[in-house]
Amino acid sequence: MEYVNPLTGFRLDGRRPNEMRQIRGEIGVVAKADGSALFEMGNTKVIAAVYGPREVQNKGQQMDSQALVRCEYSMANFSTGDRARKSKGDRRSTEISLVIRQTMEASILTHLMPRSQIDIFLQVLQADGGTRSACINAATLALADAGIPMRDLATSCSSGYLCSTPLLDLNYVEDSAGGPDVTVGTLVKMDKVTLLQMDAKLPIEMFTDVLQLAIEGCKAIANYIREVLLENTKKLECMRGS
Repeated sequence: MEYVNPLTGFRLDGRRPNEMRQIRGEIGVVAKADGSALFEMGNTKVIAAVYGPREVQNKGQQMDSQALVRCEYSMANFSTGDRARKSKGDRRSTEISLVIRQTMEASILTHLMPRSQIDIFLQVLQADGGTRSACINAATLALADAGIPMRDLATSCSSGYLCSTPLLDLNYVEDSAGGPDVTVGTLVKMDKVTLLQMDAKLPIEMFTDVLQLAIEGCKAIANYIREVLLENTKKLECMRGS
């Protein structure tokens, strides 16, 4: 299958190689959470809910110098259509939960909230590639909505290499093609990479191109998240003024 048309240079879904899917974010979608968000990357849709900082439930896990961050990732039964879905608590879900937690810990100022707990719950409502990136972006929005102090916005995007072409933000069909792909998480303003996962080997020069493409995607997502948060702040100011 030709994932990139050799004549037009367009991908199967009509995007250019360096073009991201349409993204959309919305905060305050779960009424009883301290912070929540919905984040969409193309047809991939994720909801995030944040609770805390609050009292640590298991006192044996309490830390005197920083907050305890917990993360739980799951996929809705209907999220993948007719594709096989693994049950909650499976090895993949546990691994993704850990990856997201470590990425969010790099952005949260945990030392400002010692002896407390922050819970991040993520559920994939619709999966079409890039679910862990969408989860990280949703979690960042939800943390900001909860007023959790962060040193920078953690954002994530994937990229891959198919048909001798670096591709940004892979969908499910491209992700399943078997080519090398990377998922990158960044703190854009601090110019730090906090997550780097790669599923196959790449020559260093190709890897550099693919990595840089993903980082550019992270920067675009960070700019969009700032716009969402700014728009929400303006709405709150209008409500207070009226």
